[in-house]
Amino acid sequence: MTAAHGPVVVMGVSGSGKSTVGAALAQRLRVPFADADDFHPAANIAKMSAGHPLDDDDRRPWLEAIGQWLAEHDDGGVMSCSALKRSYRDQLRRHCPDVGFLHLSGTPEVIGRRQASRPGHFMPASLLQSQFDILEPLGPDERGVAIDVDQNIDSIIDDYVTLTGLEK
Repeated sequence: MTAAHGPVVVMGVSGSGKSTVGAALAQRLRVPFADADDFHPAANIAKMSAGHPLDDDDRRPWLEAIGQWLAEHDDGGVMSCSALKRSYRDQLRRHCPDVGFLHLSGTPEVIGRRQASRPGHFMPASLLQSQFDILEPLGPDERGVAIDVDQNIDSIIDDYVTLTGLEK
């Protein structure tokens, strides 16, 4: 199947599986994949590595770069990006109005276990609660779906393509 839709942002807190699910979804849809972590300036990575959460000023240029990638892939692509706040998603939609979202949702306990299984990531587990604190789930007027991460990757992708009508 090839993409007949806009790009998809696989969103959620750190450790929810955005990169893994995003890469698998892109492969399934046969579209390009990008990981938002690769768009962070060095200063953002240094700040997070030191245990400090990013603020909106830190995120603004990062989101602009991601929005530009989405606009360049408006005929289909998958981006993994936390997109925790509505305002961040709005910033991405300004670049690419047709973007859809797959919110990988889970409890702090489930996400914490997943995060603990990936040592060496620049986002320390100590910042997980700060991500849950700012998380704004998708609104009813936002194009996207939330899927529980406490299942295997194939099931998450199957649910997504079924719920969004990408495969009939």
